[in-house]
Amino acid sequence: MKQRLLSLDALRGLTIAGMILVNSAGTWSHVYPPLAHARWNGLTMADVIFPLFMFMMGISMYISLKKYSFGLNQTLLLKMVRRTVVIFLCGTLIYGTATFLGTLRYAYLHPDSVESPWPAAWASLAHVRTLGVLQRLALCYLAGSLLVTTIRHRYLPYVTVGILAAYYAILLSGNGFTYGPENLLSQVDQWVLGLPHMYNDQGIDPEGVLSTLPSVAHVLIGFCFGKICIETPELKDKPTRLFLYGSMLLLIGFLLQDFCPLNKKVWSPTFVMVTCGFSALLLGIFSWYIDVTRQWRRVRFLTVFGVNPLFCYVFSELLYIWADSFPLQGNSLHHIVYSGLSGWMGDNAFTSLLYALLFVIVVWIIGAILYKKNIYIKI
Repeated sequence: MKQRLLSLDALRGLTIAGMILVNSAGTWSHVYPPLAHARWNGLTMADVIFPLFMFMMGISMYISLKKYSFGLNQTLLLKMVRRTVVIFLCGTLIYGTATFLGTLRYAYLHPDSVESPWPAAWASLAHVRTLGVLQRLALCYLAGSLLVTTIRHRYLPYVTVGILAAYYAILLSGNGFTYGPENLLSQVDQWVLGLPHMYNDQGIDPEGVLSTLPSVAHVLIGFCFGKICIETPELKDKPTRLFLYGSMLLLIGFLLQDFCPLNKKVWSPTFVMVTCGFSALLLGIFSWYIDVTRQWRRVRFLTVFGVNPLFCYVFSELLYIWADSFPLQGNSLHHIVYSGLSGWMGDNAFTSLLYALLFVIVVWIIGAILYKKNIYIKI
């Protein structure tokens, strides 16, 4: 079984590298086009990275819960809750740090704006964003784990379809495809979270409350593919099944987009199907190349991210925030480095991409040190 997980580690590593790359632009005024999210309907390369990670979390869920025979007991429940809380708090730490340091730096650069920088920075924590990338992962992990340990697995496809159908009905009944505050998703988020605790994109929070529902279905689909990966007797048959079912999901999602637009910000049902299909196809390629042909040594560098995914992601986010904030007065480290690059290559999208690539390399070096010392940070 250990060999069969190499493709998963490598693909997870590629995903983390992609997430860091998308989130670490040298300047947000010039984002490299493939790394920019779709403004509303549609799909870009950047839009498939986070869903890919959620898909693989579903696969990892199958592997980890198989050890418990998918039976819910007190010990497993406590472990699931603890993991959920840790992931959720990691996301809160990222947003809290960004809010605190951002306010502190602004106060030092604009001394007339507040009476004292530090009290203003502490007060700003009352407006930290509640939900986000890691928070969504945490909630979907908990909901998905509870479902797969309390429901017979043969019913999971029906549960998944039921969740997506119910969510589609919610979207149709509440201006769910409208890009504005009149969208029901926005109204629910403002009521539950409050506007100061939202990522406000025309009133839409891309990781909002109601859009967590299709994200749970997303993880359940990953779980079902995890069963394919683990339970398929012949190793060479695994890529074939991944290609088959992945192609079906991809095709169905694209065929239905006229009725249900592809939209990441509302996490539409077709977005779930297309991105899950894409994820399965990509995993099939990795499975064939790494597990079947055993050429995994050529992609071993990806496992540096793959074996410590949560640490690498959280570290990259905190490092980016720190580089953007310090020193508190004058030009930040981020500005100094990017200015040096833009002075050499110009202030453009390619320079912004180069900065992001250098950032990925820095995080990789830290991850490589942990990997070399056999340090695996698990929760």
